[in-house]
Amino acid sequence: MKVAFLYAGQGSQHVGMGQDLYEQYPQFREIFDNAQLDFDLKKLCFEGPEETLSQTQYTQPCMVAFAAGVTAILRDAGIRPELAAGLSLGEYSALHAAGVFDAQTAISLVAFRGKAMAEAVTGRPCGMAAILQLDRDKLQAACDGASDVGVVEIANYNCPGQLVIAGDAAAVDKASLLAKEAGARRVVPLKVSGPFHTSLMSPAGDALREKFKTVTFGEMDFPVLFNCKGDVMAEGDTIPALLERQVQSSVYMEDTIRRMAEMGVDTIVEIGPGKALSGFVRKTVKEIKTYPVETVKDLEAAIAALKGE
Repeated sequence: MKVAFLYAGQGSQHVGMGQDLYEQYPQFREIFDNAQLDFDLKKLCFEGPEETLSQTQYTQPCMVAFAAGVTAILRDAGIRPELAAGLSLGEYSALHAAGVFDAQTAISLVAFRGKAMAEAVTGRPCGMAAILQLDRDKLQAACDGASDVGVVEIANYNCPGQLVIAGDAAAVDKASLLAKEAGARRVVPLKVSGPFHTSLMSPAGDALREKFKTVTFGEMDFPVLFNCKGDVMAEGDTIPALLERQVQSSVYMEDTIRRMAEMGVDTIVEIGPGKALSGFVRKTVKEIKTYPVETVKDLEAAIAALKGE
């Protein structure tokens, strides 16, 4: 068995996430209780309100704290991955799991990242939408056809049959209509608060580049596959440069999953609310076994299966 951890991104957050884990596991409590933020992490995660939790500057530290807590429980149970990756902000959780920085550094970094991403488009109506069952070329043509009303780009290549576009709200709306006309089965607006992984995020990339100068990045204990490459680091790559690039370029999740399979991964633990990434895995490499972990019940089942109990 070759195990990889795959960390969820924005969009799957919900009020109440992690509450049962907090009540049962001291490792999880420690992460939440020690978070140094300008808001009450525990209260927002467990009580909401949903509209605040869904704002990127709050979503990101909440999701990374959740992931760090689950990672700590798995580590103490003797479950360690041989590879890791994450969707968007989940990449910071993957790097934390690999020992690049500690949990509190990861949480504070994504809190900064969330604010920088929100500020990058302050006062600019923006959106994201998942486009189902339309090939890349036709979707790119739809984006090109909507460029007269604003910026819209393909932000995520999630799995066969699911792409995500993002940009100015009017351009996303027009590209969505053009995508439907071109044969898309469905268009699903996403509950995120910005045009993530597009060129509109370049101010956030600039802010992160400066922020990273104050952070110590450790060596990875195991390989992490990066969103903007769909692969591991190449010679000459640096983690700060890849994270700066990540916020303003497409996420190649389908390529990441295929690369994991090429590297021998046969089991993936999805860490975070929801089961979206497990769905991507099934549609990309159906032979890989997935264990989505959101609740105490999920976690106990995953640990038992991975330890062969």
